[in-house]
Amino acid sequence: MPVLASSVFSSATWPLCNPSKIKQHSSTPIFRRLTLTRCQAKRCCDCYDMYKELVPYANAWSWQKAIVDKRKAQIIRNEDLADTLIVLQHQPVYTLGTGSSEENLHFDIKNAPFELYRTERGGEVTYHGPGQLVMYPIINLRYHKMDLHWYLRSLEEVIIRVLSSSFSMEASRIDGLTGVWVEGRKLAAIGIRVSQWVTYHGLALNVTTDLAPFQQIVPCGIRDRQVGSIRGILKEFSVSTENHQDTDDVQLIDIAHKSLVKEFSEVFQVDIHCKPTPILTSRGENHSRGLTKKKLILEG
Repeated sequence: MPVLASSVFSSATWPLCNPSKIKQHSSTPIFRRLTLTRCQAKRCCDCYDMYKELVPYANAWSWQKAIVDKRKAQIIRNEDLADTLIVLQHQPVYTLGTGSSEENLHFDIKNAPFELYRTERGGEVTYHGPGQLVMYPIINLRYHKMDLHWYLRSLEEVIIRVLSSSFSMEASRIDGLTGVWVEGRKLAAIGIRVSQWVTYHGLALNVTTDLAPFQQIVPCGIRDRQVGSIRGILKEFSVSTENHQDTDDVQLIDIAHKSLVKEFSEVFQVDIHCKPTPILTSRGENHSRGLTKKKLILEG
């Protein structure tokens, strides 16, 4: 996997693989017992948990960058004491990575169905919206492992464990691509940025997400594979739904959220400490899936 000069990973730069090379789910030994490289004890991780809220993308993006700036200032002063985890849902939005091609958009950017942002993360275009759980880890890899390959595989491992332990799904990785797959469908997308070994952006897991907006783009720049959701997989495969036949969307979100936080803490060996959340949302009709406000921000 190539490393870009800006320390950003873009799955679009990786060659597509033969479907026969799908790696089946496995909690490999490297993930069974993770050892922190510079700490004897677990790191503290401040968790801002807004998983039931629909947060405007621009607000969460600005907040992440402010936390990253604070973390980098703390590193200079040798005061870096905690990592951060933000959990939320977004109002409907399309985001592009730093090298994303507008050819993967099936609409005129001047008349986009939803808000549209070009960000500094790696990867291609994706969609965020209600029913999708988003996790933004802001962690200092100096205290974990200074290896971006390891970090990406660790994020995938979190999702693989969630799907296996909470939904009895056999999830997989695919050689040369980033993300997590079930039955050939991509349930989770990952796009990150790392600055001075401090991470931001993160992962998005489709739980009860309306998948229709994905039809307006080429998700992650991958043309020959579909996007899926936990709800969709559970409904489709009756054997897998045995334990969730009567589970509604709210319960599925609750189950996935609880499992995501738990598995994140175990994979990254951190102690989660919940913190009061700032006001980043506004309640009301604008949170509906029919949101049509449009905006394009280009970040250099």
